[in-house]
Amino acid sequence: MLLNPLDKNNSHLDDLKIYKCYKKSKYLSIKHSSYFYTYEELLAKYRDKAITFVEVGVLNGGSLFMWRSFFGSHARIIGVDFNPLAQKLEIEGFEIHIGNQADPKFWNDFFSIVGDVDIFLDDGGHANDQQIVTVHQAIPHIKDGGVLIVEDTHTSYFKEFGNHSKYSFINYAKVFIDKINSRFPSVNTSKNLLNKFVYSMHFYESIVCFSVDRKRCFENTPTI
Repeated sequence: MLLNPLDKNNSHLDDLKIYKCYKKSKYLSIKHSSYFYTYEELLAKYRDKAITFVEVGVLNGGSLFMWRSFFGSHARIIGVDFNPLAQKLEIEGFEIHIGNQADPKFWNDFFSIVGDVDIFLDDGGHANDQQIVTVHQAIPHIKDGGVLIVEDTHTSYFKEFGNHSKYSFINYAKVFIDKINSRFPSVNTSKNLLNKFVYSMHFYESIVCFSVDRKRCFENTPTI
């Protein structure tokens, strides 16, 4: 069997459950090596639970098989793509929705059908407007204790994606630091609609994670 040259330096990943699932997927999937550690850190706690998982940008479908294997048989796996050809994956038991992730109406229609979800992963078009609109529309539909993950955020530094720009996705994400801290009394920074959803954030190489928990998004008060 020919070895994939992209895998030759990734033996350090072999002990990760998610990487094992990735390598045995029946269809093509392309993921950067550092992502697997991040996936394990953020998502291992959801394994073997009855969760709803959404991935935007399913390409050939390989990642959907990876997620199904990783999360287990109780997980509901949903794919979103711009290309109607992705609907062929429905024969494999996945739910597939076709639409433009930069269109708020698409997301309104999507969540009216799908309902709220536990994990939402954006691996879609990676342009600033696509990532920003997707986050803004999806966060209110993440269940408490769930996460919204945007990957390939390195495009916020690539000229071919119109960056560096003050309107890059990374700059948009940085604003949430102010929004989270605005819950502390007398912190003079503006709130926004998502302030009541996002409890915390994690920044990784090329990945940003929004942790949602409404009951923890209260105004801070002193205690004695």
